[in-house]
Amino acid sequence: MARHDTQTVERELDERDHVVARAIDLVKTYGDADNRVVALDHVDVEFERGRMTAIMGPSGSGKSTLMHCMAGLDQPSSGQVFVEGLEVSAMNQRQLTRLRRQQIGFIFQSFNLVPTLSAEENILLPLQIAKKPIDRDWFDQVVRVVGLEKRLTHRPSQLSGGQQQRVACARAMMARPSVIFADEPTGNLDSHSSREVLGFLKKSVRDYSQSIVMVTHDPRAASYADRVLVLADGRITQDLDRPSYEEILEVFADEGATDATDEFADVTGEATDVTAETVAPATAAEAGKPRDEQEHRA
Repeated sequence: MARHDTQTVERELDERDHVVARAIDLVKTYGDADNRVVALDHVDVEFERGRMTAIMGPSGSGKSTLMHCMAGLDQPSSGQVFVEGLEVSAMNQRQLTRLRRQQIGFIFQSFNLVPTLSAEENILLPLQIAKKPIDRDWFDQVVRVVGLEKRLTHRPSQLSGGQQQRVACARAMMARPSVIFADEPTGNLDSHSSREVLGFLKKSVRDYSQSIVMVTHDPRAASYADRVLVLADGRITQDLDRPSYEEILEVFADEGATDATDEFADVTGEATDVTAETVAPATAAEAGKPRDEQEHRA
């Protein structure tokens, strides 16, 4: 092989190593020919390792569908999805289960904690299901970072919303996944709890090189991210590098996104709690359904 070719291959391998997940020409449609709705319209995107990426957009823009296709929770109509070089879109259910246990962490808006288990038992549950050894040093470190040392014996009903979401964050971190997908992680939290959770997510990226992809309606939550993608009508319309809160608001103002502006009305006021949606899925199965699909079928 010529030297130039060798250098090209090495450069491509190095670039791939910096990408934890990618979508190639991703399409997702719902309905039949007469009522066909395009949720994702030939999306190409890469998510870099060790960064937090926020995905924003008005309801029905495709943001939740994109995340669920990336995480293997929904099957694209066409195109390819890769996580750590593995083609998620071509996997069967058994392979997807293994992938989610080994490579992917989840944080849902509705927490999805088992009500009869303590905080510690909830955090360790995925490892126990996967029959993986528990690293107690790592457990202690994660618990210390999320500030739950004095709440480990409490059940979810004995914890505040912010504490429950921190348990969910710790649970996602315990298996040291390649990437964590967070679907509206602050959607059910007040502003104080939201800052706590977002601070932990940012710290996990900064201190532990965790890769996070977060769907959010909230410009303040998105401003914690290293990168912000804006979707509209199933396409990526903006790709912002470390934008400020004000810059994110300006993007939606410039695009004249009236529905997005209405949707952000409650989260842009200085004295208003951060709440994106008030109704959360009640079960893990419901939380796994893309919200865009529910919106399109409504």
